Amino acid sequence: MTYRLIIFIVAIIFGVVMSMPSFLQTEKGSKINLGLDLQGGLHMLLGVKTEEAIKSKIKTIASSIKFSTDDNDIIIDDLKIREELITFELLDKDEILYIDKMLSEIQGLNVEKQGLLYEITLTEEEKVAVKDYALKQAVDTIRNRLDQFGLAEPTVAKQGLDKILVELPGVKTQEEEKRARELIAKPAYLQMMAVDEKRADQVYTLSEAGAAEYGDVILPDINKKEKHLLKEVPILDGSMLTDARVSFNESNQPIINFTLNSTGAKIFGNFSGDNVGNRMAVVLDGIVYSAPVIRERIGGGSGQISGAFTLEEASDVAIALRSGALLAPVELLEKSSIGPSLGADSIRASMMALAAGFALVFFFMILYYGYAGLIADVALLSNLFIIIAVMAMFGATLTLPGMAGIVLTVGMAVDANVIINERIRELLNSGATIKTAIEKGYSNALTAILDANITTLIAAVILYAYGTGAIKGFSLTISIGILASMLTAILGTHGVYDFLYQRINKSKDLKKWFGITKEAK
Repeated sequence: MTYRLIIFIVAIIFGVVMSMPSFLQTEKGSKINLGLDLQGGLHMLLGVKTEEAIKSKIKTIASSIKFSTDDNDIIIDDLKIREELITFELLDKDEILYIDKMLSEIQGLNVEKQGLLYEITLTEEEKVAVKDYALKQAVDTIRNRLDQFGLAEPTVAKQGLDKILVELPGVKTQEEEKRARELIAKPAYLQMMAVDEKRADQVYTLSEAGAAEYGDVILPDINKKEKHLLKEVPILDGSMLTDARVSFNESNQPIINFTLNSTGAKIFGNFSGDNVGNRMAVVLDGIVYSAPVIRERIGGGSGQISGAFTLEEASDVAIALRSGALLAPVELLEKSSIGPSLGADSIRASMMALAAGFALVFFFMILYYGYAGLIADVALLSNLFIIIAVMAMFGATLTLPGMAGIVLTVGMAVDANVIINERIRELLNSGATIKTAIEKGYSNALTAILDANITTLIAAVILYAYGTGAIKGFSLTISIGILASMLTAILGTHGVYDFLYQRINKSKDLKKWFGITKEAK
């Protein structure tokens, strides 16, 4: 038994064993995930409010200005945010050079000065860049959230300038749909904000506009019973967060512990040290979850969010925080639920196409090439098992275009054996011995087979790298099928011929073995 045959047998055993859980749908073993078009699920089109990303950028810049000036003992007055405008006044003209240098290091700013009064906006180029980045960040963030949510290969893709396509296979119940939608849409924008202690007692008498005159905002409490008057410029935000995990407090209630990066830890520590006795609010998506009094300097760069969470809510918030805040909020524009009946119909039709295509190729090969065709059919069948096995092993998702790719692979896989068999028949017809015809047939066909398969494989890899959804499913099965067919058609069938050579040579019946009417040498 040659090494070629041993490898072929091992490949067949691997394919059969690994693919059985998928074929039989058993509980144990690796199985292929079915895509939205095969098992049903949720299809959504989201709109991204990219204008809000500009406001978020402005707030982040304002926070940076405040931290930098505080850290360098530079006094500025009346730091305010007005939509897309930051204003503040410098009290010491000797610090102008420092402020100008600091602002020059921040890209994309328009800075206007009237004496010591600064007005800062974003350039038009920076606004376009911020909107574009907000859309790309939303795609990555939503994909990360859904991956951590446990869904099998969700499709999240950019559409146009401000839209995102989301497809969630396997989401069928209203509870699953609601939870997925909330997780997708949650901004998860964490902020630490100082309570305006001087005017805190005016929170119920001040209007939003009145609060803004003092550089404040009025935000609701998580319990909906209180309001909080907070300094508009945050102390820090979620961009400085590195981790968030669910934990439990002394009352065994779920809470979220978060960790900040080194910059966030420094800001957090400095502010808490300078404001002992004052309150600092933990704000998530515009709602105050807690506003405790600072008892001492808080070092280590960690904190917690508590707010009567259920365990599921706390888990989803932690996922959202870990995956990053959405720079711009998203809204649902379209939604459709695809039932499993469509998937069943698609699977049935695809399986009929696969079975019909396989049967036609199977019998044609036997009728035209004899036993050589039967050997090619064994390689073709093992090729199908290997494709399913590899996809199951890596948890790949099978889509309707993916099934089309498998059908196409049937033709591509047998094509290699057609080329080999034709080369063998040509050599036999020219008077070569059986052994010479087999060996040269494979060597002569190898170049053509490799050229065709490698160029197709390159195209499939590019489609997978740059495609989404259906295109990925098609290119994935084609790629696996090409690699499997090169193993089965080139190595596997050659090993079978090595094993059967003595019987073929003894038989001398070339019509039975290769489908040609000529005496063997």
